[in-house]
Amino acid sequence: MSLRLVVMISGSGSNLQALLDAQRDQVLDAEIVAVVCDQPKASGIARALAARLPTICVPLAKGADREPWAQLLAELIAPFRPDYVLMAGWMRIMPGNFVGRWSPNLLNQHPALLPDENVDSYTLRDGRSIPAIRGPHAVRDALSLGVPMTGCTVHRVTPLVDVGPVLARVEVPVRPDDNEASLHERIKAEERRMIVAVINRLAKAANVG
Repeated sequence: MSLRLVVMISGSGSNLQALLDAQRDQVLDAEIVAVVCDQPKASGIARALAARLPTICVPLAKGADREPWAQLLAELIAPFRPDYVLMAGWMRIMPGNFVGRWSPNLLNQHPALLPDENVDSYTLRDGRSIPAIRGPHAVRDALSLGVPMTGCTVHRVTPLVDVGPVLARVEVPVRPDDNEASLHERIKAEERRMIVAVINRLAKAANVG
């Protein structure tokens, strides 16, 4: 039995496309049952519509209370009966009422290396330590901090921002000539491979269970 997956996006939807491609090629043990977006002009909406997926777009008005908005999103997602809700390039911090509704099956992709615990540093495979980079500008911050290595992480979402049980991570070297765009593109390439592998691993575990 394949997993039912709702994907939440805010931008281009490149990770959504990776999942759609894997689904088309029959190498994804999941069915994307809906896409949620918070940005009406996001190009990822076109990807979802091209795949003929139910697509929900609910912007958050500037200065509006996030909790009623998040509650509405949860109510709109619920009829699709997702096994997992994946925040793939979703640029909103979700309030506790939403996290509580879908946890522990609410997943997030983050374009940096997150530690297993709520600590301020991450130990690379070679033993060096770098700052744990959380928040919405992780790629820019990696360059500002001058870290030799960054990467990407998939983790379960908790009420703490960018803190939760890690399901997978991949290290990506920072090159001397990198700018934010070039580094982000290499991170996204790894993200696209990683998210397909993570979803397949979760599906396998669900089938075994």
